[in-house]
Amino acid sequence: MLGAALRCGLELVLGVGLGEEWGVFIAEAMIPGLMSKLKKGYFVKGKFVTEGSELDLELKRELKGTDDKSRTDLKRESTELQKLGEDLLTLRAELLTRLELPEKLLEAIAEYKRITNFEGRRRLMQFIGKRMRKLEESTLDAIRVAIVEQHTPSAQETLTLHASEQWRDRLIADDDAVGQWVNTFPTTDIQQLRALIRQARKDAKPEKPGLAPRHGRAYRDIFQMVRESLKHGPDVPDPLGDADSFPDNPGADA
Repeated sequence: MLGAALRCGLELVLGVGLGEEWGVFIAEAMIPGLMSKLKKGYFVKGKFVTEGSELDLELKRELKGTDDKSRTDLKRESTELQKLGEDLLTLRAELLTRLELPEKLLEAIAEYKRITNFEGRRRLMQFIGKRMRKLEESTLDAIRVAIVEQHTPSAQETLTLHASEQWRDRLIADDDAVGQWVNTFPTTDIQQLRALIRQARKDAKPEKPGLAPRHGRAYRDIFQMVRESLKHGPDVPDPLGDADSFPDNPGADA
């Protein structure tokens, strides 16, 4: 039947009649090629599953009740570990020390940070990845926690940022705040601070009436100066609190 159908089709194309033996010949010539393109497999819930495919392997694992990971799972874990290794290289020293990682892994991390050669770093990254695959899951979890901790500001840091913003705005708006600040931080470069305040006030004036105030570089520099003092200095009273809560230093405004 297949030979007859093929012969009829070829007769239409060529416009000539062919004998029945031609149909048999054509069918015999084409069947091996057609058969080679057919994929072995089976149907599961109306879906064809090719033998050797990822789905086929997964179904066989489920049938056997094994927990072997698929190639997709292994690739996903490898990618995740590679990203974790890259993040590990950025950890602060105290967080890295707290993890108590194997000595060879720590040495590789230190060497990676030291060198700048592209090929050398690439090889070290591969070595770090191999070492990380040998770590216990609990250690990997500890690394993930440390990375999250590094990117999450502490409560104290958040308070410092808010206080820095409040002090900056007060220093620019109120001359009395300058004296209060210097009383608390007598080592402040008062001339630099006053120069920045004058420039910030000048920058804040809108070019045209009705426009919003502008904030230039001086505005940002005051914030940085205040923030550094708050981070490394003594406990500072609330910038919005009562003036009597500030220390007395009569010579600070001189």
